[in-house]
Amino acid sequence: MADYSGAVFLVDPYADPVVVRIDGRASFMNSGGLKDFLTTMIRDGKRRFVVDFRQCASMDSTFLGVLAGAAIELRRQNPPGQLTLARVGERNLELIRNLGLHRLAIVDPGVLALDASNSGQALGSQARTEVENARLMLEAHENLLAADPANAAKFQDVLTFLKARLEG
Repeated sequence: MADYSGAVFLVDPYADPVVVRIDGRASFMNSGGLKDFLTTMIRDGKRRFVVDFRQCASMDSTFLGVLAGAAIELRRQNPPGQLTLARVGERNLELIRNLGLHRLAIVDPGVLALDASNSGQALGSQARTEVENARLMLEAHENLLAADPANAAKFQDVLTFLKARLEG
């Protein structure tokens, strides 16, 4: 999915596991399309996903919350699915551990060999309204609380702001 931040998600929805490659900065600005894609794939019966972070410049809490939500949903499936975060690198690994995603997903710091011959297709996304973006961000941060209750202190102000924005 391309947007004005220059980030692109390349996906291979036909692979098993389904592969998502991040090229650039993964953030609240481009997480909606990824959430839609993951939701559709899980609804269509896909149960194994690999997110390749090798080209991921950085990521924010909304993006990580979208991944947490997918991991939680995969665990609810029968049979349960799995999310693997591959080639995360040191900085991204630190963020993943700090927010507790390592409890929900398999985390590979950089040794998993992925076939890069099929670069995949760029993931598209529809523009979202301000309210839709606020809902996405709220849901993502609530997923982070489900991943690790200690995240409540980290995101209390964000959650309060987003809830007030959606109620007002």
